[in-house]
Amino acid sequence: MKGFLRFLRENGLTLAFGVCFLLALAGQAIAGHADFNNQLVAEDLAPMSFGGYLLSSDFAVDVMENWQSEYLQFFLYIFGTVWLLQRGSPESKELHKAGTESDEDQKVGAHAKPGSPRWAAVGGVRQACYSRSLGILMCTLFLLSWLAQSVTGAAAYNEQHLRELQAPVSWFDYLGAADFWSRTLQNWQSELLAVGCMAVFSVYLRQRGSPESKPVGSPHIATGVEGG
Repeated sequence: MKGFLRFLRENGLTLAFGVCFLLALAGQAIAGHADFNNQLVAEDLAPMSFGGYLLSSDFAVDVMENWQSEYLQFFLYIFGTVWLLQRGSPESKELHKAGTESDEDQKVGAHAKPGSPRWAAVGGVRQACYSRSLGILMCTLFLLSWLAQSVTGAAAYNEQHLRELQAPVSWFDYLGAADFWSRTLQNWQSELLAVGCMAVFSVYLRQRGSPESKPVGSPHIATGVEGG
């Protein structure tokens, strides 16, 4: 029992967000199913079962368009904060640390510690890849989810066209369609706005005990200082 409680305590952030994600996804599925069936009934078509909706392109595209924008946000933020700074923000590095920093600062190669990851201590391609592995992963997940959005979006778009007795379009043509870019950009702008607001608001506002905030008593000009 103690081991289980320790596991919950040490992984509470991941577990809490994981549970909230599943609940939100389930809520989206239920609400989306009801809304989709309302549209079908309005068009004098038979409603779809819940299981059928979960496997439909309409549900898949709604999920994928949100996922790709989230991964884009983290990819841009991870890479952008290597070079871009915001004076006074805990979301920024200190002003003199712009760039990839020295091997000593990053504890790689000869400066690796006994507990450092194995690939941090080696040189060459392995260290170069591992040094950028988080950004590479987020970029890959963004591209894959954006591709999935385009495929499922094209399918949903064509299903709607067929219900309206219109000719379907190819996947390539859908990439230039207003529907694809409307779905994409409405998510991108919201994610970029949220990141920008977080970087600026955290200069002047505080959240006691959060590592995303500066300590309450830190000066507004303190940059790269996080709470604990």
